[in-house]
Amino acid sequence: MAVLTFVSIALASCDETGNKIPEPLMTDDEIRVETLAGGELGTTFNVGASAYQDLTPAVTKAGMEDEFMYGEYFFERTYNRNTKPFNGLGPAYVRSSCIDCHPGYGYGKRTTSYKANEYGNGYLLVVYNKATDAYVSSVAGMPQTKANGPFKAPIDEDQITINWLSYTDEWGNKFPDGESYSLIYPDVNIPLSAFYGGKVLSGTQELTEGEYGVLLESTIGIYGTGLLDAISDEDLKAQYALEEKYGVNINPAIFENGEWTSMYSNSRQGDGTKVAKKFTYALSRGKLQDGAGANAIWNITNVTRSDRPYHYLNLSGDYYAKTSSQDPEVQAEFYKYFPKEQFKELTGVEYTGDVEKDIYNYLTSTNLPAEMTDNDYADFMIWHRGLAVPAARNLEDPTIQKGRKLFREIGCATCHRPSWKTGKDDAYDPNLFFVDGKRVLDGKTKVLPKYPDQTIWPYTDMIQHRLEMVNDIRTGWCRTTPLWGRGLSPLCAGHSDRMHDRRARNVIEAIMWHGSKTSDARETVESFRKLSKEDRDAVVAFINAI
Repeated sequence: MAVLTFVSIALASCDETGNKIPEPLMTDDEIRVETLAGGELGTTFNVGASAYQDLTPAVTKAGMEDEFMYGEYFFERTYNRNTKPFNGLGPAYVRSSCIDCHPGYGYGKRTTSYKANEYGNGYLLVVYNKATDAYVSSVAGMPQTKANGPFKAPIDEDQITINWLSYTDEWGNKFPDGESYSLIYPDVNIPLSAFYGGKVLSGTQELTEGEYGVLLESTIGIYGTGLLDAISDEDLKAQYALEEKYGVNINPAIFENGEWTSMYSNSRQGDGTKVAKKFTYALSRGKLQDGAGANAIWNITNVTRSDRPYHYLNLSGDYYAKTSSQDPEVQAEFYKYFPKEQFKELTGVEYTGDVEKDIYNYLTSTNLPAEMTDNDYADFMIWHRGLAVPAARNLEDPTIQKGRKLFREIGCATCHRPSWKTGKDDAYDPNLFFVDGKRVLDGKTKVLPKYPDQTIWPYTDMIQHRLEMVNDIRTGWCRTTPLWGRGLSPLCAGHSDRMHDRRARNVIEAIMWHGSKTSDARETVESFRKLSKEDRDAVVAFINAI
């Protein structure tokens, strides 16, 4: 792999005796600028346990502080079946609250068993066809393990097992100076008996055990995502082109020969306008207003809203509906929850008296009553786009400055690009719920916070790369995770776990998981191994400081 190297040069001066003393590797102005990790409009100087929860100065500038605070409620509260405004949970769902997956507003943590109600368990199951790498179609892309009566969970989570296995790399998990480290990875199993209806379908093909695989992906940090959304498509395309020019591996399904090969669009709620893909490990979403929380507040809880008046159930369209409608136990209880006198009010479809037909019609309806109001959703998105990034810490410290220099010299900054300049930031919404970042509701204009022309320091190139790990992410391609704010995770989220499935329990393990023989980061890891322990610790200190 060709590596782009970013080198800082240390200058020297003399003390009163004429002896040379090292100058800081960063000037005072450079320290000031990089300390503002989210720029003037996106940084909080709170570095305490609530650092991930603060609003940005842009929220205040937009006059949306009250909306931000109200939107926060929808992230923190537990949803249920019928208590407004947190009603609508189900029929099947992934979690009953957002914060369950994002402890302290941060990243999900590593767990040893899959229990959806366990606080901090941010795991999403990935069930896929081993022959094609495609998601199986008989469950949702983010498979559900919970349900409200009379319905049953698509997957019985009591049958899910997670085993953490030890891994020894080609270096014997040791650095040349003898310091050792350990590596572990998850092996996940879901037997066929755990799937509702006893089937796993890939299109029309019925898969047997061994033909489908199960992986884990954990939730990303939600702070600062509005700032990433403000990076322009033009600048992102230039980054792809630069890396391609220098021989860095690029996913040809996204970008090839200087052009996008795949872009994101929404024709169901929107007009199909194409935008660059930015969000999720798989780069499945293009804009924050139609990705991340905008999607999760609907499909994780299955709470409907005016622009999504239907349930998130499975990829094949009606497998769950057919299986439920033909289930005698569901049939026996159905009208207790949906009495004929309130049937249309509750379901949005006509009562027929044929229980199988009524169950099927309800579950497949695309005109369900909205359970989350437009006002509440607007406030939720103001909150989501308005979350600040914690300022970088202690950048004047000589050890951290050394780590910063080494981080660039050994090639980490190839994929973990230090800084970006945001564009004009029109806060485009592929859903068309917001227009020009605004929505008028009940006579009041709700305004999304914007971040134009900001220098931000997320330490990501926003591009997918391959690490070629054992039990790797589905497809092998994973978007570079931003490093900003991660050093506060033990304080804010209660853990130090990293990587897409939280296999790394600290920074050293995360770095060494980049080191397989065919990894896109192989040369960088080889360079890291050659550093002295003091220098390796400096790199870790820097990563934890940003």
